[in-house]
Amino acid sequence: MKFNQLLVDELNLLMQFNLDSAATGIKVRSDACEATQVAIKSLFEKGLCTLSDGGYLTDQGVEIAESADKILRALSH
Repeated sequence: MKFNQLLVDELNLLMQFNLDSAATGIKVRSDACEATQVAIKSLFEKGLCTLSDGGYLTDQGVEIAESADKILRALSH
């Protein structure tokens, strides 16, 4: 399996959450590009964030975001 564009968009959104503070969420505005809106709704449907327009990461969302962060750091060297 390869990363398709939706998965890349989801990963990029996960990287926007502040992993140092569970009390910090994000909101995808209604004027955001369609790809971003689709990606955040997909994260919500997968149970990784609390609202269809962002909100906070769920426990599983935090785990996935931390893994994504590790992958990004490893590949960025």
